[in-house]
Amino acid sequence: MFGLGGSELIVILLVILLLFGGKKIPELLRGIGQGVREFNDAKSNVKQQIEDGMKDKEKEKKAE
Repeated sequence: MFGLGGSELIVILLVILLLFGGKKIPELLRGIGQGVREFNDAKSNVKQQIEDGMKDKEKEKKAE
């Protein structure tokens, strides 16, 4: 995973724990999860709009 070993991951986790504290980490992770969820929703929405636009173009071509 990104060329990181076990000891490097432990050091990174300890630094995060020191910076944010034990009480802030759940809030931080909740915020990250919500951001990922919103990104995926937006991505799905854009994909659906593109597919709908392609279907509309095909219908126009068939109508001609």
